[in-house]
Amino acid sequence: MAIVDVVVIPVGTEGPSVSKYIAEIQTKLKEFKEQGIIDYQLTPMNTLIEGDLKDLLHVVQVIHELPFDKGLDRVCTNIRIDDRRDKSRKMNDKLVSVQKQLDKNSGEK
Repeated sequence: MAIVDVVVIPVGTEGPSVSKYIAEIQTKLKEFKEQGIIDYQLTPMNTLIEGDLKDLLHVVQVIHELPFDKGLDRVCTNIRIDDRRDKSRKMNDKLVSVQKQLDKNSGEK
């Protein structure tokens, strides 16, 4: 199971807000999730997507294309891949692990 941190940046929009493009991306991700292909989490600065790496790369390509489908001529997409193969971990597992360390550290003081 891999996790992809993805930021799709529509360029040349009619104004500084890109929320309508991000909303469309989230709608598409919801479709992939309902098909059981991925899980995802929107944050204020990016979207995290988890699943099989092959599927994730396909999903990134699909969401990269969405602003073009709305008439834009330029889209910049940044991706970062966390592909751990020694054990299966989900996004939430990573958060739980950090929280355990925080709890441990707060108990030591």
